[in-house]
Amino acid sequence: MFQAEQSEFKQGLTYFLRGWHLISRPGLRRFVVMPILINIVLLITIFWLMLGQIGNFAQWLVSFVPTWLDWISYLVYGLAIITILIVFFFIFNLLAGFIAAPFNGILAEKVEKLLTGQTNDQSLGALDLVKDTPRMLRREWQKFAYSFPKFIGLFVLSFVPGVGQTVIPPLFFLYGAWMAAIQYCDYPFDNHKISFMRMRYQLAEKRSLNLTFGGLVSICTFIPFLNFIIIPVAVCGASALWVDHYRPWQSEASAEKNAAGTDVATATSSAVSNPH
Repeated sequence: MFQAEQSEFKQGLTYFLRGWHLISRPGLRRFVVMPILINIVLLITIFWLMLGQIGNFAQWLVSFVPTWLDWISYLVYGLAIITILIVFFFIFNLLAGFIAAPFNGILAEKVEKLLTGQTNDQSLGALDLVKDTPRMLRREWQKFAYSFPKFIGLFVLSFVPGVGQTVIPPLFFLYGAWMAAIQYCDYPFDNHKISFMRMRYQLAEKRSLNLTFGGLVSICTFIPFLNFIIIPVAVCGASALWVDHYRPWQSEASAEKNAAGTDVATATSSAVSNPH
C-alpha cells in the first residue's frame, strides 16, 4: 500500500514536469498563448484589487480586538493577509476557469492528439467550439457548485481560535490541491463527454497521484512569474495524465458498450428473422 502511494507521488511530480515540457512543443505553442494572456490579465487585475483591500480588511478585524489585547494586532494582520491570499486563490481559479475554459479544452485536445497520434472522434473545430462553449461553462458551474460550500466551510472554521491556526491551513492546502486536480483534469474528461461525477470518482481512485499533481500546481499559483504560465502547464500535464491513466479505461468502456450494442442488434435481428 505504501509503495503504491509512493509510486503515485512520483507520478504526480512526473506529470507536473511533463506539463512544463509540453508547452514548449512546436505543435502546441500557439494554443498556449491565449491561456497565458488571460492568466496575466486576471492575475494583475485581481491582485491589484486585493492589494488595495488588505489594509482595510486588517483594520476591520483589529476593530474587534479589545484594547487589552492590542499585542495580538500583528497576529491579526498576518491572518488578514493569509485570508486575502486564500480568497485571491479561489477567485482567480474561478474566473480563470470560466474565461479560459474553451481555450483550455482545445489545448487539452491538442495535447492528447500529439501524445497519441490520434484525434478525438469529437474533435473541436471553430464552429464546434462555439457550440460547445455553453456546455463548457455549465461544466465550470458544476465545479463551482462542488467547491464553493467546502471553501466557505473552511473559511469560517479558519476564524475559530486554535483550529484556524493549526488544522485549517493544511486542510486548505489539501482542498486547493484536490480542486486544482479536478479543475485541470476535467478538460480532457469533458472533451470526451464524461460526466463530472464520473470524473471525480475516477480521480479519487488515484487520489495520491492527483493530490500530488494538484498540490504542485497550487503552489505555483502563489509564485510570481510562474503563476503567469501555470494554467497551460497544468492543462498539458493533466492531459498527459489522462492519456496514460484514464484514456485506456475510456477506450475499454467504449469497446464494451459497442460490443453490447452489437450483441443486442444481432439478437434482435435473429428474433425478427426467426419469429418461431
